[in-house]
Amino acid sequence: MKKDITYEGAVRKLEEIVSKIENDELDIDMMVNELKEAKELIKFCKDKLTKTDEEIKKILESDEK
Repeated sequence: MKKDITYEGAVRKLEEIVSKIENDELDIDMMVNELKEAKELIKFCKDKLTKTDEEIKKILESDEK
């Protein structure tokens, strides 16, 4: 996975992988590689959402003081 990928880019790539799987476009070897990449992309997206949520909470808390 690219180090400079954005959240939106990761979601688009996940959508592409899901589409390939749903349309039976992958042989078994390709499917394993795509699923490994999907796992990394999901972790990236989850981490990004968690970090963003924490940053928003800090901003909102500082505004309340």
